[in-house]
Amino acid sequence: MTIIVPTESIISKIIFLRGEKVLLDQYLAGLYNVETKQLKRAVRRNIKRFPLDFMFQLTKEEYQSLRSQFGTLKRGAHSKYPPMAFTEQGVAMLSSVLNSDQAIEVNIAIMRAFVHLRNMIASHSKLKCKLTELEHRLENHDQEIQAIFEAIRQLMTPPDKPRKKIGFTVKERVSKYEKKKQVSRKDNG
Repeated sequence: MTIIVPTESIISKIIFLRGEKVLLDQYLAGLYNVETKQLKRAVRRNIKRFPLDFMFQLTKEEYQSLRSQFGTLKRGAHSKYPPMAFTEQGVAMLSSVLNSDQAIEVNIAIMRAFVHLRNMIASHSKLKCKLTELEHRLENHDQEIQAIFEAIRQLMTPPDKPRKKIGFTVKERVSKYEKKKQVSRKDNG
């Protein structure tokens, strides 16, 4: 009897709570084909196998928040105890508590879903790093292009004051007679 649980179906039920990727008891009970109260009872009987980094119970605030986000958490379904959230390690531990062939097969599918999700997150973070690097490069190019435009603008604007002539000029002394001659030429001309 092979049970096929699509990885995408499991991934869609993984939620982030308290910085952890978790699956809720209600969904796990459905996968294992047991009632939620049976799953919770088995966990309580073996509570030493479930430290806080494997399984934790939701607070009332967390439960209310989830109920407002997802319509699948029905009021009254867990009236006595708030839902339990199982991390990847907690789900692995469930296979030893729920000792059945179906539990083993479902656990294998869930472990594959967690690995797939971890790979997706890793590839997204690599992509994010590449985009940040590319963005930084473009910012540098923008600054360099801006500097080039500034240099071109400076070349295009005329200088503010006339330049001094470069070179050597000789001032010759002009005699009084020659000055009169130059003045009379200007008057006649």
